Amino acid sequence: MYNIGDKIVYPMHGAGVIESIEEKEILGNKQSYYVVKIPTGEMKVMIPTKNVKGIGIRGIVSEEDADKIFSVLEDKSFNMSSNWNKRYRENMVKIKSGDINKVAEVVVGLMLRDRAKGLSTGERKMLNNAKQILISELVLVKNMQPTEIEGIIDNFLDLK
Repeated sequence: MYNIGDKIVYPMHGAGVIESIEEKEILGNKQSYYVVKIPTGEMKVMIPTKNVKGIGIRGIVSEEDADKIFSVLEDKSFNMSSNWNKRYRENMVKIKSGDINKVAEVVVGLMLRDRAKGLSTGERKMLNNAKQILISELVLVKNMQPTEIEGIIDNFLDLK
């Protein structure tokens, strides 16, 4: 169980801070929800407290683990499938895992592919989503602004 003020990661949405825990009745079902504010995009999400394990909610990584993410960003040797459909499915599995390292791999792989060959609309959307998920967690760990984190990511990938 998490508490108000805890920093958590919601796979596919990003990291945020629990602002409140509220009882809501939706479709005749009364249950408890975490109200989470995600710093990138100023989005708020409500997560049923009983579904936390099933959807992969976890606490944010440590500062030490966040620093290791930058070594993932430096690795320019990712081999992605040349088949768009297979590449898309593999990247979606990585993003859905909620693992910050795997999300960073998607960001690096797609940014490098974009630079080399360009991206389809679907992959561009996936890149933007993965980047926001990555940024949202690093913002909370490093206590920095989203634009600062995005600049760091771009610098690691030489995309100034």
